[in-house]
Amino acid sequence: MRTLTLILLALLGTLQYHLWWGKNGLGEYHEAAANVSRQLEDNQRLADRNALLYRDIEDLNNGLAAVEELARNDLGMIKPGETFYRLLLSQDKP
Repeated sequence: MRTLTLILLALLGTLQYHLWWGKNGLGEYHEAAANVSRQLEDNQRLADRNALLYRDIEDLNNGLAAVEELARNDLGMIKPGETFYRLLLSQDKP
């Protein structure tokens, strides 16, 4: 009976070792779970960015207002007859 108990304890110890530190143990499980959650966050951020890009493409395809806004903001274009004023903030703050 004593040998059976020792054998069962050794088997239990071996199983516990494999559970905690062995291949595919809890450490690797938690690392994989962290990688999955990080990848899901990255995927969500990229999906949001893609949705924004699709909306911009739709605006550019459907109307001239978005093209005009893009030309004004990014290229600094103005319409004929318009006056462009640029206000600069002073570097000295009281």
